Amino acid sequence: MSALKIINARIGEKTSASAVLYIENGYFVPAFNPATTAWETLDLQGHLILPGLIETHIHLDKACIMQRCHLQQGTLAEAIVQTRAAKAEFTEQDIYLRGAQVLDKAILQGTTFMRTHVELDPQIGLIGFNAIRRLQTDYAWAITLQICVFPQEGLLNNPGTEALLCQALESGATVLGGCPYMDTDPLGQIQRLFELAVAYDCDLDLHLDFDLNPEGMTVMEVARCTQLHDWGGRVTIGHVTKLSTLPREQLMELGRQLADVGVQVTCLPSTDLFLMGRDAFHNKPRGLAPLAQLHACGVTCSVSTNNIGNPFTPYGDASLIRQANLFANVSQMGTVPELLQCLGWVSSESARLLRLTDYGLLPGCRADFIVFDAPSPSAVIAEISAPLMGYKAGRQTFSRPAGVLLKP
Repeated sequence: MSALKIINARIGEKTSASAVLYIENGYFVPAFNPATTAWETLDLQGHLILPGLIETHIHLDKACIMQRCHLQQGTLAEAIVQTRAAKAEFTEQDIYLRGAQVLDKAILQGTTFMRTHVELDPQIGLIGFNAIRRLQTDYAWAITLQICVFPQEGLLNNPGTEALLCQALESGATVLGGCPYMDTDPLGQIQRLFELAVAYDCDLDLHLDFDLNPEGMTVMEVARCTQLHDWGGRVTIGHVTKLSTLPREQLMELGRQLADVGVQVTCLPSTDLFLMGRDAFHNKPRGLAPLAQLHACGVTCSVSTNNIGNPFTPYGDASLIRQANLFANVSQMGTVPELLQCLGWVSSESARLLRLTDYGLLPGCRADFIVFDAPSPSAVIAEISAPLMGYKAGRQTFSRPAGVLLKP
């Protein structure tokens, strides 16, 4: 039996550094079992403790490939073409090593749970899936990987893809993704994905409505299918940059509909800012899904990374705190409640989106937590604070000593 007692911790926005927490067998408990006679003590010396961060949408299989690509236009279409060309040379070990680079960074940035999307199609087969499955096992000591398989190159117009998706869902993938705008029949893809999700009893996470043309939105078909199949709370749509083009009244009406049927929304700020609005020189649109307004309607939302080091996003350090800060900047959210909301979109709200029932610092929650030298949770976002240390299931996974000024 492993036990850990945490003392002198600070929890919340305005609390003293006097909290005491108890961990046994990887979970927070109200007190040690009477049979427990030995434990380690962690003195946080007044530092802030938060639950581990949650990455809801990332692509490990196509990360860190910029040196293989030739970026010129910076458009979504170019990113798709360039990545497709690079993918032709992917091997399982190559994907494993690049994914491991990102996981190393993410762990050091405080991420303890991650949903990663993996492309499946006749070109790549199960190579990416097999690599991510290995990472899922090898990195379980520090991060929980949830695998979402999806048809980046289309489903109905790409024979053989559905069979691969089904094979992966029968071999360890637990979420089904989609990319309707890459299909000759976007609505048909959405409908077929819902049928498969029901057959395999899995959640759905779709790349959706990824441009700044308010015409041709498919979000209402997702809402219709969610209600039809009673899949509320199990459907997430990512990007949905089209939502940023809607007038407030129309957006709020749509937001209430999404909340009513249980469709959730993920914003990918770094990618969406990089790719959207390239045809505008002046009055350039920001093009981010308006999470604050959607949240006000009751929609569960999250902020996530999407890509690192590829034509979709040529940069990134796997810091969810940085992504939340970026979203706060662009969305002009600067008050304490607003910054706390941005923190929630990479932590507690992300846990809700992924339907995690054991997330947090209360007894019964899994002891995945991180520690900051920051005056408050809102300051973590405002200052882009880096965590000092992290724990997974009560076991320390990393430490980051504070920098020291060498004053003359």
